[in-house]
Amino acid sequence: MFRSKYRYVFIILLAAYSLINILWVIGDKLFEFPVPTGFLFLLLLVVILVVWELNRLVESRQYKLYEVTARKIHPLIILFLLSQLNAIIGALLGLAAVYLALVRGLTWSMEHFKLVIAFAFRVNLFLNCVNAIYFFLQKSKNAEVRAEQFKKDSIEARFEALRSQINPHFLFNCLNALSNLVYKDADTSARFIAQLSNVYRYLLYSQERKIVSLQEELEFIDSYLYLLKIRFGENIFISKHIATDAEKFHIAPATLQMLIENAIKHNVVSGKLPLKISITSYNGSITVSNNLQEKHVKDPSAYIGLKNIMKRYEFLSSKPVEIMKTENEFIVKVPLVQVDHT
Repeated sequence: MFRSKYRYVFIILLAAYSLINILWVIGDKLFEFPVPTGFLFLLLLVVILVVWELNRLVESRQYKLYEVTARKIHPLIILFLLSQLNAIIGALLGLAAVYLALVRGLTWSMEHFKLVIAFAFRVNLFLNCVNAIYFFLQKSKNAEVRAEQFKKDSIEARFEALRSQINPHFLFNCLNALSNLVYKDADTSARFIAQLSNVYRYLLYSQERKIVSLQEELEFIDSYLYLLKIRFGENIFISKHIATDAEKFHIAPATLQMLIENAIKHNVVSGKLPLKISITSYNGSITVSNNLQEKHVKDPSAYIGLKNIMKRYEFLSSKPVEIMKTENEFIVKVPLVQVDHT
């Protein structure tokens, strides 16, 4: 609030309002002698101006001070405490301005100072109250904007997860693999159909959910990995090392599938260059990594899946999604979410 571009208009209006109140209550005898209206307005204007501008200075640095206090004292409390000193400075400068304007010299009177500082404290309290209201209104507005953005990002991410599975290429590859299996191995064909059914059932079931348990996601991934092994055979190696209680942690639906799909999409998968994907969990996070053997022709998607995952986790967790690319490996570390059921 203190940094508003209209602050000088507000300062003048507040000074005028205060002047009207003082004139109506006690007239021009604020002190033991009459004070002309113009000089009284000068006093009020200087006090309010100094308090406002010093508070603006503190407000611009309040979050640095918040960090200094190890985030133990709310920024608004820090601002209010320091603004008390600003009110004292404002009262001193306002009284000095009137003394000099009245050609009285700096003949300080404690009674005069008490009157002016009482006014300065009241103005400061009023300004801090208005600023607190403004602060929480902005916070609420930002929360609404973030919620809407998350809703949009979540829809896009769900669409991306479904698109990567339901697109014609994926379906064609699955049907092609199935047609080859039907005449060779009836039992494997039946299992392939069951796993494909599990994949689609999970995607349709979870598309409206923000998070699912890690256990559900891993069961879905088992079905998805089975399809990949039928499709790529020995050209792809996938290992899982889950050192986390999968029932206690949650994850955004199809996150692991999107990361695996991303690895397949952007890397060569062949007998000479098999793709090796590792899924590991440790200390509240899960990591999907693969050996780096990028295709020469880049996919036009520009890592939309990764961007969607990062945006979703900005809302779901205080920890960010970490993406690391080395000379030989591509790594994505996703924070797991704990839900308090109490």
